[in-house]
Amino acid sequence: MIKRYFPILTWGRSYSRTALEADLVAAVIVTIMLIPQSLAYALLAGLPAEVGLYASIAPLIAYTLLGTSRTLAVGPVAVASLMTAAAVGEIAARGTPEYLGAAIALAFLSGLMLLAMGVLRLGFISAFLSHPVISGFITASGILIAASQIKHLTGIEANGKTLPEIVSGLVENIATLNLPTLVIGTLAAAFLFWSRKGLQPLLLARGLRPGLARLGARTAPVLAVAVTILLSWGLGLSDYGVRIVGQVPAGLPVPALPPLDLGLWADLAMPALLLSVVGYVESISVAQTLAAKRRQRIDPDQELIALGGANIGSALSGGFPVTGGFARSVVNFDAGAETPAAGAFTAIGMALATLTLTPALFHLPQATLAATIIVAVLTLVDLPAIRRTLAYSRGDGMAMLATILVTLGAGVESGIGAGVILSIAMHLWRTSRPHYAILGQVPGTEHFRNIRRHRVVTVPQVLSIRVDESLYFPNARFLEDMLYGRVAAEPAIRHVVLNCPAINFIDSSALEALEAMNQHLKDAGVALHLSEVKGPVMDRLTRSDLITHLTGRIFLTQFDALAALAPEITHQTLSASRQDTTR
Repeated sequence: MIKRYFPILTWGRSYSRTALEADLVAAVIVTIMLIPQSLAYALLAGLPAEVGLYASIAPLIAYTLLGTSRTLAVGPVAVASLMTAAAVGEIAARGTPEYLGAAIALAFLSGLMLLAMGVLRLGFISAFLSHPVISGFITASGILIAASQIKHLTGIEANGKTLPEIVSGLVENIATLNLPTLVIGTLAAAFLFWSRKGLQPLLLARGLRPGLARLGARTAPVLAVAVTILLSWGLGLSDYGVRIVGQVPAGLPVPALPPLDLGLWADLAMPALLLSVVGYVESISVAQTLAAKRRQRIDPDQELIALGGANIGSALSGGFPVTGGFARSVVNFDAGAETPAAGAFTAIGMALATLTLTPALFHLPQATLAATIIVAVLTLVDLPAIRRTLAYSRGDGMAMLATILVTLGAGVESGIGAGVILSIAMHLWRTSRPHYAILGQVPGTEHFRNIRRHRVVTVPQVLSIRVDESLYFPNARFLEDMLYGRVAAEPAIRHVVLNCPAINFIDSSALEALEAMNQHLKDAGVALHLSEVKGPVMDRLTRSDLITHLTGRIFLTQFDALAALAPEITHQTLSASRQDTTR
């Protein structure tokens, strides 16, 4: 039981010097990447810069103890920061102690929810967020985040929670644009964009080894921070209206309980649940993708516990909600991290940075952090996915498009809520009108196929029908109406064979519908038969009255059904030469 909840007791027993060296190298690289990101994401969440540093220490240690992914890098991320700002901004004003307290409480509440979901094995809840909805939400969030940082990049005084509000504020206050801020922000963004693809080849061309060149490319954000700090300090840019980070308190966070205000917790309950589910889906997707590349296994329920512990650790150390980050996890993976201990070493690096580097951050322009955020989040934007999804599934594409539009126009909580509701509604609509096929026998074989797609032989007195969906309350009436219509249109029918290989479940409403159909068909002189019923479905049916009163029989295969109900036709087609069919 202890090993189950603390995976470190399993992988830690075989921890080697080779793994230690690999984890230390990965930790150095991720720490360099995390320092500017933690500062930037704290400001994105509307919090003091040092809160980002605090949220990058205790959560990483907690995940090291509890996590099952060898390479997932936990910490502040863009989407969680945006959701934090949206949730807490409804409760308190930015810059106030109440705002910080609400952010800490949000992390604590989210951690408790994730922990409870993990203990109760409720990871399936994340299934209510389909991939198109998550993809649309992340794309819209990336656009919102990038748009919200333009004010820091240009010095324009503008606020807003939705894209129309942000754009309107920027246009109305264009006169407040600060030229030095624009220059330094644009140069920082241009350098960061170029460094993603251009810096490593340049370093390789200068003779650096591939490993050092890759490390050098990863340090681009730190280089941008260092250079702009020197420029800001040397040129006195703050005197020209360039906003700087200012005083960042040195020292480690002091452990403390979050605000224990039941009214505050009630206000944060729904945002915390949405943040928990979205963060978990994002984390588990990254963790499973990276684990598959090394043929490793991830425990989804334990990941809930690990993320819950990370968020509780963040709250107790004065941080805000955290989750697994895609970019940092990929860097951690590429850098060769062998175990979750890389996260603990990263936490040590962040603690040292908190103790020693904070005085140097005083002159850091906020425009540099805005550029860091914009460059990071634009990789999340995938607008071509809308066209791909619409081409494959119109319903999923509409859910994705609606999520994007509502998120941009009404905010993050409304957007993801609309996406979930629309996804569930589309699922209910699709399954309420399931695909069905009238079957005929492929000549010369024991196979049965759709009469509309294949050249097959049918028997007038036998209606063979396959329903390609489990039977439950939304589609029970559809099945009744469809069968009654077919029987009424074809007076020769004496047997209806319901072919069931695609039916995985029959709920009580559908069972009642089947019992009614059995009786109504009996009154019309038609027998109802079943074929190819799956074992678990059959187990449930045997506990019902349907089997006792069934007017027909239950056959192992569709061929057995036709062999019993129309033996002369079946044997003729089986002995005939096989004809060409189209699939």
